[in-house]
Amino acid sequence: MNLAFTDTETTGVGAQDRLLQLAYRCGGKEVNSLFNPGVPIDLMAMATHHITEEMVANKPSFIGSEEHAFLKKHSKSRMVFVAHNAKFDLNMMAKEGISYHAEICTLKVVRHLDTDAKLASHKLQYLRYLYNMKIEATAHDAWGDILVLEQLFWKLVKKIRKDSNCTKAEAIAEMLEISTKPSLVRKWMFGKHRGEMLEDTLRNDRGYMEWMLREKENDESDDDEDLIYTLRTLLDR
Repeated sequence: MNLAFTDTETTGVGAQDRLLQLAYRCGGKEVNSLFNPGVPIDLMAMATHHITEEMVANKPSFIGSEEHAFLKKHSKSRMVFVAHNAKFDLNMMAKEGISYHAEICTLKVVRHLDTDAKLASHKLQYLRYLYNMKIEATAHDAWGDILVLEQLFWKLVKKIRKDSNCTKAEAIAEMLEISTKPSLVRKWMFGKHRGEMLEDTLRNDRGYMEWMLREKENDESDDDEDLIYTLRTLLDR
């Protein structure tokens, strides 16, 4: 099994947006490249990753590149796509004609393992400092993020092995299984109920949860399937 630790930076989060930086580490191959996306970069995205129009103006398109050819060739083999919030990156890769037969989403795994909702955040950079990772990595840079991602992945494998008394292969198999389905969100990480358990909000402010579900379902750019799944599950009780 080849694990493809991957991260993308993009022009934005809408249906028209495209990949402009790709980093991956797989089977001894390391890539960190910028590409001309062929569409404008949203200012909010630029303010996050600091990649400007000028920086990619003379870069090649991703489709037709050596990196694209490598992934196109190997992605349908036993290569397992590993990312934090994998759905977002997979959707971006799909726009470039690349799909994978299996994926591990470390965000879903973290949510699944945080059964008592003790963590204040499940974001990659929060987890970086929570687990005291000794690493030089720039946040919201695709290469910097995969350096953190890779360390997080092995820490999660170690935790599952300890909790379940299982082998490394069995722990990775469990992560694959967790990643195939929506995870329950136990605690609000944003909004007026931030820090509150969703079960408590259901009892005290059901209207807010109904409103949030409508907002999420009507926003085509919102890919938070875990929260949507959780809201539907709780409200259907």
